[in-house]
Order: sequence, then structure tokens, then C-alpha cells
Amino acid sequence: MSTTTTPRPHRSRLRWLIPAVLLLVWLGIAGGGGPFAGKLSEVASTDASSFLPASAESTRADEIYAEFRDSDAIPAIVVAERDGGITPDDLAFLATESAGPPPIPSEDGQAAQMIVPIDSSVEVKDAVSDLRTALEGAPEGLTVHVTGPAGQAADLSAAFAGIDGLLLLVAGGVVLLILIVVYRSPLLPFVVILSAVFALSLASLLVYLLADAGTIALNGQSQGIMFILVFGAATDYALLLVARFREELRIQEDKYAAMRTAWRASLEPIAASAGTVILGVLCLLLSDLNSNRGLGPVAAIGIAASFVASMTFLPAALVLLGRVAFWPTRPKYEPGFDHDDLEQAHRFWSRIAGWVGSKPRPIWIVCSLVLVAFALLLPQFKASGVASSDLFLLQTDSKSGQQILGEHFDAGSGSPTVIIANESSLDAVTDAARIEGVTTVEPVTGPDGAPAVVDGQVALQATLSNPADSLDAEQTVERLRDAVHAVPGSDALVGGPTAVDLDTKDTATRDRTLIIPVVALVVLLVLIVLLRAIVAPILLMLTVIVSFAATLGVSSLLFNHVFGFPGADPVVPLFAFVFLVALGVDYNIFLMTRVREETKRVGTRTGTLRALTVTGGVITSAGIVLAATFSALAVIPLLFLAQLAFIVAFGVLLDALLVRSLVVPALTIDIGRKVWWPSALSRREPDTR
Repeated sequence: MSTTTTPRPHRSRLRWLIPAVLLLVWLGIAGGGGPFAGKLSEVASTDASSFLPASAESTRADEIYAEFRDSDAIPAIVVAERDGGITPDDLAFLATESAGPPPIPSEDGQAAQMIVPIDSSVEVKDAVSDLRTALEGAPEGLTVHVTGPAGQAADLSAAFAGIDGLLLLVAGGVVLLILIVVYRSPLLPFVVILSAVFALSLASLLVYLLADAGTIALNGQSQGIMFILVFGAATDYALLLVARFREELRIQEDKYAAMRTAWRASLEPIAASAGTVILGVLCLLLSDLNSNRGLGPVAAIGIAASFVASMTFLPAALVLLGRVAFWPTRPKYEPGFDHDDLEQAHRFWSRIAGWVGSKPRPIWIVCSLVLVAFALLLPQFKASGVASSDLFLLQTDSKSGQQILGEHFDAGSGSPTVIIANESSLDAVTDAARIEGVTTVEPVTGPDGAPAVVDGQVALQATLSNPADSLDAEQTVERLRDAVHAVPGSDALVGGPTAVDLDTKDTATRDRTLIIPVVALVVLLVLIVLLRAIVAPILLMLTVIVSFAATLGVSSLLFNHVFGFPGADPVVPLFAFVFLVALGVDYNIFLMTRVREETKRVGTRTGTLRALTVTGGVITSAGIVLAATFSALAVIPLLFLAQLAFIVAFGVLLDALLVRSLVVPALTIDIGRKVWWPSALSRREPDTR
């Protein structure tokens, strides 16, 4: 029990002045940085080719191919279809409204297509929108769509449109609802939400400045993930600090002393949690994909901002409000009440802890078998990539156009694969490129009709029989590369939209193989430093990795047989691992730092049960909040984000409800004080194993 002393007048003024100044500082940050959350899309890119490294074959080929073209225009393919056959009036309308070359009718006469170049100096989405608007007046019975690289880019931009408003509204609403249920208070949830909003303002300002300066690559998916991370992390940190503050308000009468104790006790686990996630996402800097590499610092900035807001603004607001923050269920000061009495206030989790303590070995064995059973489904997870048109969960204009294009034309027309070769090898490369899956191979010609030559090199355009964004087309490009690379002295390079997609997926697969082990090692080292032990961190990492494998196993079952997804991008498992390991281990950090604190007083067994009792509610709430916020990503109608939302949400719940609640405490009790080896705690008594 603490004693209450009367503070000196100047100290008393300082105690409320510092929190008041912190509030004013954060109001200034929010006022200056808040508007930038809505401006991030202005500095975000959706151009897939810009995500590839300069060493990629498609990047090198496309850079050389640019010398053969008069402009850097992005092709939009206008495709029209009429059941009774295309009429002369239809062709006249298409030629007039699209201001492009004459339309090309299909062999069956049911459709027509034309390629409209979109100037890269203008906003693609705006140019495509204008084109689609002009085509709305099509003759009755004529169906017209705009597809191709420009059409898909415009639809991708539309999918991310309003991300700063819709995503924040959904995530904020879900978190607010959960907090009202958790706290049963009308005031405290808004303080926590305000902390997350202020953190987002700071993060948005920093990310905007870095992206605008070209220091980092920002895209829509990074922007959406940052929003979710900030809301989820800031709320999780707030739950931990608020819970500890509430405890101390029952033990100490002075709210300032209670906050000082709560802040010091919460600093280590929250800092460790934030540090783990920051280091984990910064491992993405090892990626060769600019999009992945850009997500690393963007996510790290978001987590850092969440940590700073949670440890400065939130305690300042809470200490000024004091017990009023918890109205109408204000925690009352109880003389004589101390930490040993806290278990009485958590009856449900006290019963859970009692059950775990009575049968630790059977509990962790049975739970582990369940996790392993789910993990055995992991090989069914299909992550070899999907067609670009399958990225959209809703039927888009470009997706509909691509389907019509594939029905009536060589599906790769309008998005040709590019071959660059030495002039002396033109005929040999042309012959080698005529493989299955390639319908035509034509050299790029100059004004005189002869093959154009730039610096001793020629360019060829190969039209594929499959849609340019399909997996079949990517396989054709792989065979095409093998064929033209085999031509002696050709120095052939293959680029174009399909090659860009292929190189992107190959690079993502390489990133996955490299980064996943690095993330696991980094998180393990953080746990070793935090817990001052080796055995406990290894056990925690093993449980989190098995939990990750189980999550992907369950996801494969649902994705393949319930949701009917066509597959997943190779980057999905990578992002899922980074977030689940970094975030999932958070709950074990929150638990085990409290276990270590209690072990110093009462031994490993009793300390574990007491830590589970007093942290069970808050960690479970944190898991539910984070799962709910990640689920909000599903409002963006893109396959990648919907899959990531489900995987992370399910995995977080699995970690918070099963691994942290049952497996970890049961294992800790069963192993006993040796779990702290080689620290002094492994030799400390008493330990009622």
C-alpha cells in the first residue's frame, strides 16, 4: 500500500502543466498533419512496373523499348460487342468517340477493338474516365468496355478511391463499438480513439513528406495497411495502459502517482511490442520489390507514431481526467488493496487460470495437436499468383472488357510482349519466338517501313493467344524467354505487361524465401533481450510459427472451397508472416513480461497464473480489436487485401485466444523455472512447480 503525501505547490502545478502542454502539442500535430491523411493518394503510385528493380529483365527491356516509341503512352483497349454482329454505325461511333485509329473487327464479326494511347503525362484514371464517359452514348445494343493496362490501372485507382474516408470510418466505428462494450463508459472510448487519430495524423504527415520527396514508394495497399496498423496498434497499447492505470487507481489514491506507476509498468511491454513490429516490418527493406520495400518504412512510421501517441497524449489525457475517464464505473481507492488482491477482480480469468494450473501438460499437448492438424493443410495454400483481372473482387469495366477480348480476339492483342535483340539476330530471334502461345511476331518498323534500329538493337512485338494478364500468358513468356535467350549473340530481352507481372511474382517469391527467416530471427532476438532468457523466447517463437502455419492451413481450406478464390499472390504469405509473427507475439510479450514481473515475487507457477488472470481480459480485448481493424481492409474490393484481412484477423484471434491463453501459460507452468534459463530466475525459489 502506498502512502499519500502533499505535493509542494510548484510540483503540483507542474504535474498538471506537463500533461496540459502535451495535449496542446498533440492538438497542433493533429491540426497540421490530419489533412495529409486525405492527401496520401496524391503521392501514391499504382504503376506495377515502377515496383520492379532496375535489374529485372522486363525493366531493362521496357527501358530500351521506350527508345523505339514516339511517346510513353499507356494503351487503353476499347472493345465493343454486339450479339447480331458489329454494324458500320458501330464502327463509326467507336472511331469518332475514342479519337483513335480505325476499329478492328473480329473474325466472327461479333466484336471490334481499338487501341487508344493514354498520355502518361496525365492522370490515367481521369483520361480513362473521360473515355468511358464519351463511350456511354453507344448505339443501342452495343456493349462497350475499356480494358488493357490503362483500363486496369484506372479500376485499381477506383478501388482505392476514398480509402482515407471509408477505411477510417469502418475501422474507427468497429473499434469504438468494441471499446464501449469493453469499458462500459461513454467517455473513455473516445479518448482512446482520439489517441489513434492523433497517431494517424503524425504518421500521415511523415509518410506524405517522405513519399513526396521520393524517399519511399507509396501505393494504395501500403496506405490502407498503415491506417489499419495505426488504429489497431494504438488501441492495443491504450488497452494495456488503461488497464494498468485502472489497477493503480484502486491501489493509490493520487491519480498522478497511479499514472506514474502504470506508465512505468506499461512502458517496457509496449515498447517491446512496438519495437518488435517496427523491426519486423523493416525487414521488408530487404525486398527487391519497391512496393514491398516501401511498405516497410510506411508501416514502421505508423507503429512508431502509435507508440508515441499512446505513451504521451493518452497518459496526459487520462491523468487530467483521472477517475472521471471511467465514468460511470469509476475505480475507487481501496486502502489496504494491493497487487495480491487483483485476482479477485478478474473472476472469469481466475477460473481459466485455475484450470490451466490444474492440467497444464494435457492442455498444451491437446492445443498443440489442434494447431498441428490445421498446419497440415498448409501445402494446399495456393500462392503462385493470379491473373491481374482476378485481383478485383467485383466485376469491373476492365475485367468485363478482358473477357470479351478473349472471346473474339487473340486475347493478348493490345498488350504485346516486347522482345529486344541485336540487329544481326533479327531473323533468328523472330523464328525462335514463334512458339506455342504466340500468334504473331512482328518487328517495330520505322517511317520507311523497315525494322527500326536503335543503337544496334531491334524491337519485336509478340502477340499472345492468352489474355496478357493471365497465368497461361506468363507461362508462355517463360518459354519465350528460354527460346530467344538460346539464340547465340542475340542478347535478347523480353518485356511488356505480361513480363512485368511475371517478374513481379518471381521477385515476390524470392523475397518470401529470404525475408521470412530474417523476420523470425529478429523477433527471436528481441524476445531474448526482453525476457533475459533463451528457453522462453524459443518456446514463444515456436508457438507463433505453428500458429501461423495453422492459420494458413485454415485459410487454404476456406479460400479454396468456401470463398472460391482463384489463388493468391506470392506476397500474401510474406505479409501475413510479417504481421502475424510481429503482431501475434505482442500478446505473448504482454503476458510474459507480466509473468516475469510476478515471478520475481511469487515464483514461476503462481506468477504465471496470476499474470494470466490479470492480463487475460485486456489482451483478449486487444486481440479482438486488432482482428476487427484488420477485417476492415475487406471493404476495399481487392483480392489481396481481402485475403490479408482474413489471414491476419483469424491468426490474431488464434494467438490471443488459444496460444496466449492456454498453450503458453500451460507450457510455462509445465517447464517451471527452467523456462527462464539462463537468467537468475531459473534458479530462484520459491517455485511451486
